[in-house]
Amino acid sequence: MLINCVVYENGTKLADIPVSEISEYVSLPGCFVWVALRDASPQELAEVQEEFGLHPLAVEDAQHGHQRPKVEEYADSLFVVMHLLEPGQAGDTSELSVGELDVFVGRSYVVSVRNGSDHGFVEVRERCEREPELLKNGSGFVLYALMDAVVDRYFPVIDAFEVELEAIEQRIFTKGSARENIKQLYELKQRLTLLKHAVAPLLEGTSKLHGGRVPQICAGTQEYFRDVVDHLGRINSSIDSMRDTIGTAISVNLSMVTIEDNEVTKRLAAWAAIFAVCTAFAGIWGMNFEHMPELKWRYGYWTALGLIASFCSYLYYRFRRAGWV
Repeated sequence: MLINCVVYENGTKLADIPVSEISEYVSLPGCFVWVALRDASPQELAEVQEEFGLHPLAVEDAQHGHQRPKVEEYADSLFVVMHLLEPGQAGDTSELSVGELDVFVGRSYVVSVRNGSDHGFVEVRERCEREPELLKNGSGFVLYALMDAVVDRYFPVIDAFEVELEAIEQRIFTKGSARENIKQLYELKQRLTLLKHAVAPLLEGTSKLHGGRVPQICAGTQEYFRDVVDHLGRINSSIDSMRDTIGTAISVNLSMVTIEDNEVTKRLAAWAAIFAVCTAFAGIWGMNFEHMPELKWRYGYWTALGLIASFCSYLYYRFRRAGWV
């Protein structure tokens, strides 16, 4: 679905135009066209491919979707894939939906194709139009603005993950919570891996846009892409730190499970020892030999019960002091 098709001249919006008129503007000096699509159909992609001469391999990747984040250079154009991670309602990060933004960038055009995401980039277009001096840099600045917006959306996600991890860490030594903590830690680790898969490849690709042989499209905007790389690096470092913390937390919780199991084993062993005394005395006096003097003693029954009770009480007292019961 077509969202916008706008032509800009020297950093200023010139007009909204239909796709069929794109060819009339892309050849004009100082002009570039920005086309925004959402869940584009093969026919729409074929139409913009014909208008801008997009590389067929890049168009094929955009049609199939589910691409790894990357920055690819085709002659005098770029193809950029970014993942969009969106929390649930009210910013709930317990479930993340993964969308995709594919961006085709040439000297005189920008084509952004958003798939599987309800959160658009209207604010990016408004920002660019508020800064005509920067928009004079052309399509390279638009690419930066889109990448910056995507990366900025990762920060609330990583912040929510950190809050969730801190809450789990505070419950580590709460009795009986270890198994639930492990479950939540593994779920958090899976969501953190989604973010890692979005950030790490994009960090590698974006690094090529500000250092070394920079594509001509990005000439004059290297410092802006360096800022994006800096943000991605911070997020990537936070992810690695959280993954290490999660690994440690899982180990501690597994140790707590073992300790709790040992506590149960000690209690069972203590009560088994107490009842073993009862069983031993009952076994001795239950043999029914004919010449056992205790069997015919008038006070033998009550004496036996008292002896059993005394031994069991003494064992209970010692186990209680040792913390076994």
